[in-house]
Amino acid sequence: MTDAGPEAPGKHLALVGGRGCGKTSAAAWLAREYPAFRLLDLDALIVEEAQGRAVAEIVSEEGWRGFRDREYRVLERVTADAGQGVGVGVVDCGGGIVADLDDAGLEIYSERKVEILRNRCRVVYLRCASDLLASRIAGDPNRPPLSDHESFHGLMDRRDAWYRRAADRVIEADALSSEELAGEIARWFFDEGSGESPGAGAP
Repeated sequence: MTDAGPEAPGKHLALVGGRGCGKTSAAAWLAREYPAFRLLDLDALIVEEAQGRAVAEIVSEEGWRGFRDREYRVLERVTADAGQGVGVGVVDCGGGIVADLDDAGLEIYSERKVEILRNRCRVVYLRCASDLLASRIAGDPNRPPLSDHESFHGLMDRRDAWYRRAADRVIEADALSSEELAGEIARWFFDEGSGESPGAGAP
């Protein structure tokens, strides 16, 4: 993928990584500091598509396969306008953006979703140790169990390779605050592109 500025065709900014890695807070910080960024929270957009049903409710009624299909449709729709002069999206991807399900209901690498990310976005993987992720999300009722077959740590360990395949940049996020993390993302996104930011001064 070639380097390009934030207004170049096909170059939204997408944040990927496991639950609790800091994607949502970093995306919100970037959208606040750079007004031309449009915040695209995929989970919130999926809830909107599902007429307000919460993620846990969607998964309970449709299973993870139904949720992943919704995720694919929403990702395809909201990134389709890349480079059309409507602003740059900062895409807050759910932890399973790199996953689909096989016929047995087990997670597999999602070629279809990663293809969209690679073609339309510059992708940053916010990597955290699975133990840290587990501690951050423990007891959150809004996060339904990811699998009836595998542990959270097992899923995260396997997804690590998938996030890396999707990413243009990997940031070790364990010890970074939300502001530090967002600042590092912004410097990479702008400095390795045109050097121009789509909004206010640099972080």
